Amino acid sequence: MRRVIAVVAAAVAGGGAAVALAPAADAAPACQVTYQGNPWPGGFTATVRITAGAQAVNGWTLTWTYAGDQRITSGWSAAVSQSGQTVTATNLAWNGSIAPGGSTEFGVQGTWAAANPTPTAFTLNGVACNEPGPGPSSPTQSDPSGPSGPSSPSDSAGPSASSSTGPGGGCGSATLCDGFENQSGGTPSGAWSVVYPNCSGTGTATVDTSVARGGGKSIRVNGGAGYCNHVFVRSTVDLTTIGRVWYGRFYVRHTTALPATHVTFAAMRDAADNGRDLRIGGQNGALQWNRESDDATLPEQSPTGVSLSRPLATGTWTCVEYRVDGSAGQIQTWVGGALVEGLVVDGTPTRDIDSQWLGRANWRPTLTDLRLGWESYGNDADTLWFDDIALGATRIGC
Repeated sequence: MRRVIAVVAAAVAGGGAAVALAPAADAAPACQVTYQGNPWPGGFTATVRITAGAQAVNGWTLTWTYAGDQRITSGWSAAVSQSGQTVTATNLAWNGSIAPGGSTEFGVQGTWAAANPTPTAFTLNGVACNEPGPGPSSPTQSDPSGPSGPSSPSDSAGPSASSSTGPGGGCGSATLCDGFENQSGGTPSGAWSVVYPNCSGTGTATVDTSVARGGGKSIRVNGGAGYCNHVFVRSTVDLTTIGRVWYGRFYVRHTTALPATHVTFAAMRDAADNGRDLRIGGQNGALQWNRESDDATLPEQSPTGVSLSRPLATGTWTCVEYRVDGSAGQIQTWVGGALVEGLVVDGTPTRDIDSQWLGRANWRPTLTDLRLGWESYGNDADTLWFDDIALGATRIGC
């Protein structure tokens, strides 16, 4: 992955709200920018999503000006330059075209010292975004879920936050959409089956009616330590109809923090890799991707690489989203709606992130299934729950 700097709006120092400034109802904007930051003292990561208006965008340049002393240090999925407080970002070869109403997204990491206010004015190809086009109504911008936009700069809380930069909490046109409410017994059935890779041990997967994110049911996995205690629930839905680009979403709740040794809690069969798995899990206390066929990891398991991923919270529901582009051999990963820098593959090797991953030329996955559960390759056990699962050809959101 090329360490080109990406454009994004950093969140204010006190929080990482995702803010979408909506136009007046009778005057559609030429473009919209939705941004979400994840700040900490002295630094931040953040993502930005550009949504085209009624006209397609063929090649784009986005500009904005920081009001604080933010400095972008690295990013992905856009090339950018910063002159003083002004930032200019341009598309890469693969994401320059945006269909009418379509979106593209990228992320950034940066630093700040004295102030980290959120940028509010964005210009796409010379046209202001988040502003209504010509029309008889007043050019008022508002967020239907919170206070008014730029007209209320004194409101430090800002518009209400969304947990995702995606299109919303439903499933849209997803091929798979399941909150397990149709499960009628204690053992997953119908759209899900319980499978035990390699051998059957103490691991179990059951329908839980006492813990759920929404509704009244979830899947509980008691994941045992050791190789034979692997257990998963596998979707019985035909997922091959999705095509080569998969967008996935699941909510997971862990009891135990991700360990130092390698574990997996989501797996997808790759028909283009001799049926071996593409896996999501953890190592060295942080999220990672793992390729079963050669044990390549994303990010690389160096201190710097691990620091560019993030741990998985315990005792609470966490939304994990991902995009796997089988045609281009690319991966993106979001946690709570924020793009994770260390979990991105864009085709050009980046030290400490995906150099090892891209050591195999022409990796082009063809995914065929989805399994959620627990694999421990050492002495690490966990109890975890899954809920509100979705897979489709477009981003679903949290």
